[in-house]
Amino acid sequence: MDAKDTPLVELRNIHVAFGGVHAVEDVSLKLARGEVLGLVGHNGAGKTTLIKVLSGAVRRDSGDILVNGASAHINNPRDAKHYGIETIYQTLALADNIDASANLFLGRELRSRWGTLDDAAMEAATRQVMGRLNPHFRRFKEPVKALSGGQRQSVAIARAVHFNARILIMDEPTAALGPAETKQVADLVKQLKREGIGIFLISHDIHDVFDLAGRVAVMKNGRLIGTAMTSDVTKDEVLGMIISGALPAGARRPEARVQ
Repeated sequence: MDAKDTPLVELRNIHVAFGGVHAVEDVSLKLARGEVLGLVGHNGAGKTTLIKVLSGAVRRDSGDILVNGASAHINNPRDAKHYGIETIYQTLALADNIDASANLFLGRELRSRWGTLDDAAMEAATRQVMGRLNPHFRRFKEPVKALSGGQRQSVAIARAVHFNARILIMDEPTAALGPAETKQVADLVKQLKREGIGIFLISHDIHDVFDLAGRVAVMKNGRLIGTAMTSDVTKDEVLGMIISGALPAGARRPEARVQ
């Protein structure tokens, strides 16, 4: 397999149980460079647990994770960051009382040769990465609590990208956003795709998934029902997969177990 055809990340036969409950059962998924994969299912379907395995927040009982074709040992969030995996939570995990650059470098501040905070260097780096992602962003000096939802998403994504994320997990990225802010997030996602960053998109909004993702994976009761290109299925067909597990003509069954 050529390097360009190697999946950015591959989950193989992932299994997670809590007591006697199989939260994730034998799930395999691949994510390509520059791909947005929507992960959908009802509450309790297992999608959040599966993604927490990738982010290091939950340990798998069995199964393998490969990044760029090589085995990845992910047992905690620090391990995930080592492999360029970052999570953008629905809450965004931003400090509301400080500005964009202070949030970007929170916990990883740059310091001058005298040991003081190098605010100028941090702001310059923030302006550079934001120029790539959201050239219209101008509110660098304001605390992030004063920013719109779309602008706050920009800050959270910029923080991940600046520290070399290649795989992003986005949890309900447009929840509670208006149409203009939702479009802003969509533009951010398109830019990330152009840079070859792969995105797992978790969303309860089927319209969100069809607008942002090129492919959708449906989970139900801990199992992967199937995957489909969003261009090959309708929203109603995906809803049917979520509710009944029925596979439409444009969907693919889960791959055979990887040995």
